[in-house]
Amino acid sequence: MPELPEVETLRRGLEPLAVGRKFLGVEVRQPRLRKKISAGLNAKIAGSKLIALERRAKYLLFRFSPGTLLIHLGMSGTIFRSQTQTPAGKHDHFDLLLPKQELLRYRDPRRFGMAVWTSSPPYSHRLLSHLGPEPLGPDLHAEYLRKVFHKKTAPVKSLLLDGTKISGIGNIYASEALFRAGIAPKRSAGKISAPRCDLLVKSIKNVLQEALAAGGTTLKDHRRVDGSPGWFAQDLAVYGRNDKDCRNCGNIVKKALLAGRSTYWCSTCQK
Repeated sequence: MPELPEVETLRRGLEPLAVGRKFLGVEVRQPRLRKKISAGLNAKIAGSKLIALERRAKYLLFRFSPGTLLIHLGMSGTIFRSQTQTPAGKHDHFDLLLPKQELLRYRDPRRFGMAVWTSSPPYSHRLLSHLGPEPLGPDLHAEYLRKVFHKKTAPVKSLLLDGTKISGIGNIYASEALFRAGIAPKRSAGKISAPRCDLLVKSIKNVLQEALAAGGTTLKDHRRVDGSPGWFAQDLAVYGRNDKDCRNCGNIVKKALLAGRSTYWCSTCQK
């Protein structure tokens, strides 16, 4: 699934290609994604200028003058630059049409993504209004994390993946941040001391910033706008490395399901 660094990498790549330009409309080939694409979407976008392209958690916000198109990439979605003369592939479900025969093409093999239009202020939309603070923003700090964890018996990793507490970290980077902080993913959140909360916040921010600098993590589907992969996969310490030697101590990296999500950790380095 595209996580915060992958979605932000995509936003940064799309922004200079699209912001300030007038869109000709949208061509929808497969409206049945996680939520069905509105039949009236073309009329809303056609002739509208894109004012800004923003991100909230794992959502892209295409802000047009009459409203906002919220796009979530689901498990396997991506958006890339193409041309009208380039035939659409089997999993290319819609195109955002630009002048000069250019377009932004949405590809999603598993069809768990969505494209939702809102004419209201986008951050008050029900998809966004309940989300917690951005992990790279100033509102995520040690004091906030201590309050979130206070008296909680849930595993710390489960709370890191709860978007109402912190938005957009994602499974890969939760595992990596916990490894850097030396915290076992199954440890009860309420048992984590204040100094370790401070270290965890720093680890979250550092791993996300490093992943962004590398263009995200390409395990299967993620590509940048120009088609190139993200290179952070080569720097992963535990995620996807089960049964391999820990890069820190040489112990074997373990894997288990935690709340239905694959979780990786080193039992020697993380307590």
